[in-house]
Amino acid sequence: MQKKYLMTPGPTPVPAEVMLTMAAPIIHHRTPDFSAAFKQSVEGLKYVFQTESDVLLFACSGTGVMESAIVNCFSAGDTVIVTRNGKFGDRQKQICETYGLNVIDLAYEWTETVKPADIKAALDANPGVRGVIVTQSETSSGVLNDVKAIGEIVGPLEDTVLIVDSITGIGAVDCKTDEWNLDVVMTGSQKGLMLPPGLAACTVSKKAWKAYERSTLPKYYFDWMKYQKNVAKDTTPFTPAVTLVLGLNQALDMMRDEGIENTIARHSRLAKATRAGVEALGLKLFAPEDGRGSAVTPVWVPEGVDGKAIVKIMKDKHGVTIAGGQDDYAGRIFRIGHLGYFGEFDIITTLAALEMTLAELGYEFEPGTGIKGAELVFMEG
Repeated sequence: MQKKYLMTPGPTPVPAEVMLTMAAPIIHHRTPDFSAAFKQSVEGLKYVFQTESDVLLFACSGTGVMESAIVNCFSAGDTVIVTRNGKFGDRQKQICETYGLNVIDLAYEWTETVKPADIKAALDANPGVRGVIVTQSETSSGVLNDVKAIGEIVGPLEDTVLIVDSITGIGAVDCKTDEWNLDVVMTGSQKGLMLPPGLAACTVSKKAWKAYERSTLPKYYFDWMKYQKNVAKDTTPFTPAVTLVLGLNQALDMMRDEGIENTIARHSRLAKATRAGVEALGLKLFAPEDGRGSAVTPVWVPEGVDGKAIVKIMKDKHGVTIAGGQDDYAGRIFRIGHLGYFGEFDIITTLAALEMTLAELGYEFEPGTGIKGAELVFMEG
């Protein structure tokens, strides 16, 4: 028998309490019981988004809610600024181009953060920009972009919405939606919300609703107004993921019990310990020091070691599933997730498996060094 550990940045582990809630007999979605549960979900999501704005909940993946933001805020031919320093910034650009938007492309290396000054310069040089689209926590690179500073730039612009992909940010890093002037913020269920895949949510500010009124792009399933009219009646326009909504309430209760500030602090501590552990082994971190998020730690594969073998051996031999690199970084980096339902000993176990794997692949180090590095962080506080 082999006990398995899921240490990826999505899907993430699901607490037993959530699984048990979802194992209860299913209820019908057009009943007072579900309406009460749905209302509870919306209110709980406002808490984790740190917003008083509208929150819409969809039965889809994170990419679905990304597409919803584009089709509800813009018209064909609109000009938008898209920032890219990872795979999911690339995806935002692809969605925009699919719908005929004029994209001002602010592309960076995956090892760089988005520069707010570049956004300011692009806005000044291009009057009439309708939107700025940025990924807060870039899953592919582990980079954390400063959406607070970007919000200070875009917030005063009446006709320009700021759309933030925080799919691996919400619950792991601070994201003060209202305070930071973020018009649309998105997340997915299989990340910090500690659920299986299948739900996604977004906030919609008053400015974003004004953009909706101007938008002429085609939309049906993702039409925000359909959802908003039904939220007012504590229901959904289409069949919801009933079981996931019930599980979401259990997960949100757990987050409230911990407190959102403490949840974010826990993720920061897990990230710090993971990084201390891998650096103690002589490995190099991928994301820049001034822009590392708390959802995932990407690590450069050491020279002479097969990066894909690291992922395979950890999973097949030691039962610990981590993520490999994506696109151009496949085989060149590996990624350890610590987003959602994770604690200190998940990190210790993962570093132990990493040490045994690296030893098997011929990488030289003092056994126990990585574990010790993480333990010292945990014992500090």
